[in-house]
Amino acid sequence: MSEELMNFDMPQSESSIIKVIGVGGGGSNAVNYMYGLGIKDVNFVVCNTDAQALESSPVPVKIQLGESLTEGRGAGNKPDKGRESAIENLEDVVSVLNENTKMVFVTAGMGGGTGTGAAPIIAKTAKEMGILTVGIVTIPFRFEGKLRINQALDGIAEMEKNVDSLLIINNERLREMFGDLKLSNAFSKADDVLATAAKGIAEIITVHGYINVDFADVETVMKESGVAVMGSAYAEGETRALDAIQASLESPLLNNNEIQGARNILLNITSGIDEVTMDEVGEVTDYVQEVVGDNASIIWGTGTDETLGKQVCVTIIATGFVSEQLIEHRVKKNQDKVTRFSLDEEGEITAGPSSVEDSVPELSSEINEERGRVIDFDTVDQKKQERMDSFYQPVVPQSRKSEVDHFNPSADNFIDEGFEAAGASYYKAKMSQEEMEDERYIEQIENVPAYKRRQMPVGDQQANTRISQEKKVSRFSLSDDPKNGPQISKDNPYLHDNVD
Repeated sequence: MSEELMNFDMPQSESSIIKVIGVGGGGSNAVNYMYGLGIKDVNFVVCNTDAQALESSPVPVKIQLGESLTEGRGAGNKPDKGRESAIENLEDVVSVLNENTKMVFVTAGMGGGTGTGAAPIIAKTAKEMGILTVGIVTIPFRFEGKLRINQALDGIAEMEKNVDSLLIINNERLREMFGDLKLSNAFSKADDVLATAAKGIAEIITVHGYINVDFADVETVMKESGVAVMGSAYAEGETRALDAIQASLESPLLNNNEIQGARNILLNITSGIDEVTMDEVGEVTDYVQEVVGDNASIIWGTGTDETLGKQVCVTIIATGFVSEQLIEHRVKKNQDKVTRFSLDEEGEITAGPSSVEDSVPELSSEINEERGRVIDFDTVDQKKQERMDSFYQPVVPQSRKSEVDHFNPSADNFIDEGFEAAGASYYKAKMSQEEMEDERYIEQIENVPAYKRRQMPVGDQQANTRISQEKKVSRFSLSDDPKNGPQISKDNPYLHDNVD
């Protein structure tokens, strides 16, 4: 009888439903890094026009783009060539995606040739195949040059059109957080952030938890969601859950974006040998609900990873924003154009239209066929400039910065008449725009006395004595003599050497 029973075990496939495709140099480096970390139940693919870079990659599945067009020598920092290379070998990409793929991450560094040009083509193909397509891209560091930054912004615009969800990672944000790193360490940090993003989303699906988040939940949150934001952080201790969710909202993945206004939230809480408690889960969900508002839908789940030890890892993904311009919230607002009239100048006063009907223009029945359509490129350039300004904050010129850095508010400066203005400009220049807008920094400044901020030697008795001695009081006085007129007297009657 037992032999007649049918085996209902699901067939095991070697190919995972989740694939991570690295496109170009930056994307391939990130995937190489992820491959070394080992993300569970995920297949990796690298696509590049550079044959030498492909050969050095440890990833087993490699696709040569533009084999005849570039002959394995790269795209030469030209996105058009990268785009054509992807089209040339698109069938190879399709054959990989046809192998049981339900979700694909397309990761690339924007600004170069292959990543900028080929990534949108590969993403578009995956999305047209019905695969949940998530783009994870980086924006160049400021020192990589304006041309590369402009190309990156164009590439991001194309990616937004061709993915279900797009995560944008600003490399300049990493510089602000970690300071002046060695060049190799700087790009390694960028790879680490990319890996954290892909690992955080993928393992929400692949790692089973007691309260499980499956692929359908992720698809609900990320399908046709546009620009998304994500954060992930670890913490331990008595307040580990609250610390982890707070740190995840300050993650470099979020690029200073607030999650307020998101319609969908995907939340995953992973603990190690010290399992997360009900109260800790409540702290995390209550905190997120308070931040995003009551109208947001929160899908959450838990997982177990014994390698965490006593740590807790919280990963949050926010999507469904009203506006897709989720870069940084410091985007400059367009000012209304105002016509100014001088009240001092006399001009001819003309009467306006006597009624509304008088002001209605006459419609011409003649059609001017020679007049073509006018495209306003200024508006496009202005939007692009605003987007660039949102990623890259203005920098203080080097000459001015050196003057500020060399200013030393010593004790001698305090007796100068112009010190107050100089001191104010010095501290204002030393504060960045972020610090001036950060309430925590302002509160910290307010709690420090002014004499400490200005390094005034209040406790130095010798310095105070020297300053008081340098302040020489004049013994001359001015008096008005009725006979001889104004007189300057050497002896000031109000001053005497002997103190009574």
